Amino acid sequence: MRANLYLILAFMFAVFLSPGSVTASDGVFNPETFTLKNGMQVVVVSNHRVPVVSHMVWYKAGSADELSGRTGAAHLLEHLMFKGTKSMPSGEFSKIVARNGGSENAFTSLDYTGYFQTIAVDHLEKMMAMEADRMTNLVFDQKEVDTERKVVLEERSQRTDNDPASILREHLNAAFYMNYPYRRPVIGWEHEIRSLTVDDLKNFYRRWYAPGNAILVVAGDITADELRPMAERTYGKIPAAPEASRDRPSEPAHKASRTVELADARVSQPSWTRSYQAPSQVTGIRGGAGTEHAIALDVLSEIVGSGSSSPLYRSLVIDQKLAVTAAISYSSSGMGPTRFVFYALPRTGVSMDRLETAMEAEIKKILNDGVSADQLARAKTRLKAEAVYARDSLSTGARVLGAALASGRTIEDVETWPHKVDAITVDAVMEAARAVFDGKPSVTSLLLAEEPK
Repeated sequence: MRANLYLILAFMFAVFLSPGSVTASDGVFNPETFTLKNGMQVVVVSNHRVPVVSHMVWYKAGSADELSGRTGAAHLLEHLMFKGTKSMPSGEFSKIVARNGGSENAFTSLDYTGYFQTIAVDHLEKMMAMEADRMTNLVFDQKEVDTERKVVLEERSQRTDNDPASILREHLNAAFYMNYPYRRPVIGWEHEIRSLTVDDLKNFYRRWYAPGNAILVVAGDITADELRPMAERTYGKIPAAPEASRDRPSEPAHKASRTVELADARVSQPSWTRSYQAPSQVTGIRGGAGTEHAIALDVLSEIVGSGSSSPLYRSLVIDQKLAVTAAISYSSSGMGPTRFVFYALPRTGVSMDRLETAMEAEIKKILNDGVSADQLARAKTRLKAEAVYARDSLSTGARVLGAALASGRTIEDVETWPHKVDAITVDAVMEAARAVFDGKPSVTSLLLAEEPK
């Protein structure tokens, strides 16, 4: 869909966080890996059930790596990657994929940009050659840039500017992150999309699109020994380039709570959220919770706010009948600092003040009553089951490993995840909870239905 997919991996990471029924020597996806002479890392996840492969190239560059005032460059470049190269006419890439019975797509996120094809293994080397070609030989035509700019602006209009929830989300991000570039929308601000020049796009491409800044992940009916000569014949021909440094500003400690509110006549279902500054596996919170709390927070969110059987849902939706849904949102997978979010949608006739009071009581309940050993054990069991299911998918391993490597983590981080989750204790969960939202400042957002004037 060649679109802003910065949220697409939330589900995938919920899957791979699972420990699974494993022994100490087992991993999650058991990949093989090697590095080409030009610095490109290659990862192979073998799955021989069908003669098909998922071929993915991940660049360690997303919207958070854009220059200030140039938002939207990563996403617009993603669109242009489907245009011509020095040896291939515009649009021919997609035609070749289709003629060979394959499918393709791409996505831009905060921390990375990815391109992939799913195709019969017999056509894999052709895909690799074409992807290697557009890594270095993309043609920047002003007419193509202007055409794709219009496509992106229309996408922004439909998905963001015409959706009150998306508008509020952008303002919430800008309020939550005071300095870190996650405060900017992946798709870009409209006025900056309009002002992007060919040189802006070329500069982003030349800085980030190089083999040493890319990860090749292939999952399916192939081994590393079979893939290596193909990789050397295609990607291996690209000269090494100077390493691009991801120099991002850090996020300061949050010291004041804030509220972001949007009322709009188009809102049919109001919503309430409260976001707390939280660490990821890569980045801790300045003056607060560290990366050592990230896995425990994943477990906490699974225990308290995941699904219709969770304590949060049962209290607010079933018992008190104040909300139509209630849950927790947290993912430790990003490169930068993240957030731990409580959210709920009120029932008709329930005021936001009443819902907020009830949610605050639930947060206090977590801190005062804690979680039980039984709750912890059941959460681990659920996560283990999800890991087993993840191994059956052709593309899940490629997506999880690619995203992890492109956002500052390692294969070992993914493969040892089950054992780290198994080591989480009740005390660790409660220590993480206190570090993140016990008396800590937060940002609350309110989406309200405005009466038509």
